[in-house]
Amino acid sequence: MIRLMPGRDKRAKAGHPWVFSNEVAMTPETKALPPGAVVRLEGDDGVKHGVWHFNPHSLIAARVLDRDPGMVVGEGWFRARIAAALALRQRMFAAPFYRLVHAEADGLPGLVIDRYGDTVVLQANTAGMEAATPWIVAALHELVRPETIVARNDSGVRALEMLPLETVRLHGDASRAWAEEGGLRFPIDLDAGQKTGWFHDQREHRARIASLAQGATVLDAFCHTGGFGLQAAARGAASVTLLDASQHALDLAMEAAADAGVAERVTPRRADAMEDLPRIEGHFDIVIVDPPAFAKARKDNPAALRAYGKLARIAAERVAKGGFLFIASCSHHVAPGEFADAVLWGALRVKRDARILHQGGAGPDHPLHPALPESAYLKAVLLQFP
Repeated sequence: MIRLMPGRDKRAKAGHPWVFSNEVAMTPETKALPPGAVVRLEGDDGVKHGVWHFNPHSLIAARVLDRDPGMVVGEGWFRARIAAALALRQRMFAAPFYRLVHAEADGLPGLVIDRYGDTVVLQANTAGMEAATPWIVAALHELVRPETIVARNDSGVRALEMLPLETVRLHGDASRAWAEEGGLRFPIDLDAGQKTGWFHDQREHRARIASLAQGATVLDAFCHTGGFGLQAAARGAASVTLLDASQHALDLAMEAAADAGVAERVTPRRADAMEDLPRIEGHFDIVIVDPPAFAKARKDNPAALRAYGKLARIAAERVAKGGFLFIASCSHHVAPGEFADAVLWGALRVKRDARILHQGGAGPDHPLHPALPESAYLKAVLLQFP
């Protein structure tokens, strides 16, 4: 049992899934609890707030698991939570390619699981989920029966929980998987790809861009393995330029292009997109810019917003008359309104008329926790320049 400080229970009572270290009565006994311990949380007034994961060394000291203070959190509990997450995805998607668990919104704080058919990649980003990994793996074996399970525990947020950064093979020995989306297959490097290897969150945006691509010239900047550009090519784009700083990512993209039979209309270009966009000659009917996060912490916001504005400007300069600009941000510290303002400021600097066709976020396999606005990490804006 851990207790909250007097008067520090308002957020817990309001349903927030986190408790911060300055809200907890850090007695010597509490400080001595091991990171990732399962504890029962109680307010100074005696109100019981359920069962939580606790780490005395983290700023986010406790994360709620179950509001029932009598709940036993063990292997059966994890199986039930993962089964519920699986049932929701199976209602939304016909094929087994999706984010299976999205942390707090699925009642599994700090845990991310992506599914690629018979391959599952997880990230345990808290000490509690690290300790529970054997139960998580057991649940996956029972519910999904994957041939391969890999823990891509290399996210920088693990350092905040004093956890090592590592990639661990938990089951099977495959080093390669395939994502399927939009009728195409994309190879995934399970050991060296970004994050879990593929970004399911952009699924609906990629489909929207592909629907505009017939006969278009397309520039896909920060393309990673070509999810946007190759789906545009498959839908009839006249030409696609893939721009990324990683040769490995471009090689995987061209492998996917060959598999889809569109390689003759796809040109890879290795360069830093922020530096290379102003140097690219000509204009494109569709320009896509989907960069990595510019704001790693809240203090980075001002610089990140300036960078998004600059990126919107230099990308808009490459858009042909009547063309489209799609720009996205995965910086969860940047609010949607701030991002949209920065994009519009940059896009309008080219002194052309523009109109917003769409603003959106991640797909439904990335649900949002209503008390965590920062979980709306993905923001996207689609503009047209008439």
